[in-house]
Amino acid sequence: MALKRMAVEFGLGTDLRGEDYTKAAVRALRDALWHNSLNIADALGFPREAMIVEVMIGVAKPDQVNKDEVAAVLPYGSARVKVEKGGLDVAKADGSGRTVMANAAAIVYFDIAEGA
Repeated sequence: MALKRMAVEFGLGTDLRGEDYTKAAVRALRDALWHNSLNIADALGFPREAMIVEVMIGVAKPDQVNKDEVAAVLPYGSARVKVEKGGLDVAKADGSGRTVMANAAAIVYFDIAEGA
């Protein structure tokens, strides 16, 4: 058996006022997932729970993202969450803080027999 990449989805999320990197990351993953309906599991005869989803998040302060909260967004399958430096922080004009932007990639894999 080997992991086979089946789909890649991308999203963007923000926290406009709270400077909450987890909130922005969760919104980015939702953006990636909620615009799609993947029928891959059904087409291959796998249960949806067999999906392995690698979630990659990019934010300016990776250490401030709660990976468990990000993983909880997935409706099924098992999550592997990685957080890297990326995204964007945009300072407010009055200097009172910043808007936090996060990027997300959700990569869907299935463990499939070689040659399948």
